[in-house]
Amino acid sequence: SIIWESDGFHLREALERLPVQEEAQQAEIRLGQDVLDKQVIDILRKKAVRVNDVCFGDDWSLQGIDSSPLGLVRRLAPSWLLGANSRRAPTNLIPWNQIELIGSQRPEDFIEEELGSLPVVQRTTSGHLTELHPADIADIVHQLTPGQGARLIERLDDEMAADTLEEIDTERQTQILEKLTPQRAAEILNEMAPDETADLLGRLPDEQAQELLGLMAPEESEDVQDLLEYAEKSAGGLMTTDFVALNQNRTVAEALDAIKATLRENGVETCYVYCVPDETQDDCSLLGVVSLWDLLNAEPEVELGTLMETDMVTVEPSLDPHAVAEVIAKYNLLAVPVVDADGILQGIVTVDDALDVLLPAQRRRKLNRMY
Repeated sequence: SIIWESDGFHLREALERLPVQEEAQQAEIRLGQDVLDKQVIDILRKKAVRVNDVCFGDDWSLQGIDSSPLGLVRRLAPSWLLGANSRRAPTNLIPWNQIELIGSQRPEDFIEEELGSLPVVQRTTSGHLTELHPADIADIVHQLTPGQGARLIERLDDEMAADTLEEIDTERQTQILEKLTPQRAAEILNEMAPDETADLLGRLPDEQAQELLGLMAPEESEDVQDLLEYAEKSAGGLMTTDFVALNQNRTVAEALDAIKATLRENGVETCYVYCVPDETQDDCSLLGVVSLWDLLNAEPEVELGTLMETDMVTVEPSLDPHAVAEVIAKYNLLAVPVVDADGILQGIVTVDDALDVLLPAQRRRKLNRMY
């Protein structure tokens, strides 16, 4: 249907007589509708770019895209005007196997007020996107509209989506959450740290927050609801309930197994084990703390009660976040336990959350966890 002449390509038949395929078949991509003039992800440079032109090889294989202004000029301007430039290969070609499509980009995606919850879609990517660090994906999300960012996160698996959402600033988090279906949002919230989830839900309307809590797994929802009872700007509002608490009669070997299980099952990295009278109870007084380094240096059969430090540094739930950060910095801690007036362990404030409080607002992107 296409012939080559000296001045370029020409159709053999009139455009209106060509068959039109309304919808792309599975695994098909419509370059005109889905790629040209759309944003895609440059995996190598870890950024969103606009597709100004697509480039083919001599065998008509798709080589890549051109995001430069010249690419747009080359595509739109007549060949006689560009001369030799019309056939010159772009110097900044982005190979096709190094880009990731964002997904459906309807005009509504660029008008926030017209875009409601996103429909449930199959979560598939080319594989490149999942190889990026969540912080890099978060950087890309910040370059997109909330609707586009939601579509990108929607396609990730639950764990990767949760890790990415934790790296995004709070305002954009809420915008993205509002674009997802409640069920999908709850699936992602289940994988987030309780304190991160509580901070996010605390900024949503009560009705929406309660709906999401009802859709979350009961165990995860209960932890989040406990944290929501504390004021946002307090140690209680800053703390997490992700920690390892064991009976003081447990051995070093058992403690290390518990740390491994917590990391494997919940993705929680901890540098301390907190000793309590009865680990089966939700409310227990804090007896002592053992560091991971002491555990690694001790014999497997030694009991925690022998190793635990009883002269502990703790903070109250009502303490100001800046004061909490000062305590952590003063005593060189990776986490500080939060206990109430009766000495009951409520949670812990980790060093990354404490440092986040001290950073200027424009730099409060999530730090990599260090515990």
